[in-house]
Amino acid sequence: MSPQHSKSSDPARSLALLWRTQEPASRRRGGPGLNVDRIVAAATDLADAEGLAALSMRRVAEALGVGTMSLYTYVPGKGELIDLMVDTAYADLDTQERSGAWRDRLRRIAHANRELYIRHPWMLQTVTVRLLGPNVIAKYDHELSAVDGLGLSEIEMDSTVNLVNGYVESSARQTLGAERVARESGMDDEQWWRTHDPLLAALVDDSRYPTASRVGTAVGRAHQAVHDPEHEFSFGLERVLDGVQVLVDARSAPATGSS
Repeated sequence: MSPQHSKSSDPARSLALLWRTQEPASRRRGGPGLNVDRIVAAATDLADAEGLAALSMRRVAEALGVGTMSLYTYVPGKGELIDLMVDTAYADLDTQERSGAWRDRLRRIAHANRELYIRHPWMLQTVTVRLLGPNVIAKYDHELSAVDGLGLSEIEMDSTVNLVNGYVESSARQTLGAERVARESGMDDEQWWRTHDPLLAALVDDSRYPTASRVGTAVGRAHQAVHDPEHEFSFGLERVLDGVQVLVDARSAPATGSS
């Protein structure tokens, strides 16, 4: 589905909601105990279970047992609700742990972000370039701190964090896509290949594709599947960090002037 993003006509109110600086008092038509946090929790549960396409103010209201119009007392619309959901989800990330070498810290950050996307796949369908909630900013500050003091410029620090996060998002999409294919087909990779391998063996001439045949066979034996998402993620992440290492080394190398 197309990425979802906020279409707020009142950015000031959206920011007030994200930072919880202004929230209406509970009103009778909203029911007892109705508030922004309860609305966000119900919306997140719905998106986790059925995807972002199923999310609507009406469905959230039904889950809470209130009228749809009651939600608008607290959240202006779906766009603002998605922003609140994303910022709230990022609160699950540990932004306090800042020990260890930069490479270890970026590795932990990458794994934590990937696990968050696996728990909340709908987050990969959102556009958050203007999302400035407290948890998003805490996440950004935490990630930047991992590469602070390495001799990188502020722009390079930002680009390094974006590079790692971009890799994590891409990998998570591939993993979730493979899971969706397995779920819809009713067969995991091992079952699919076991079922169709005889047909493929009859169609594919190994002598015509010798490299693919050799490598594919080795991968199949190693992973018992076409690929192992965990291995692919860790392998790719280390290569991304190798690239960052080159930049860090270049910035820390002593300058040599011509004599």
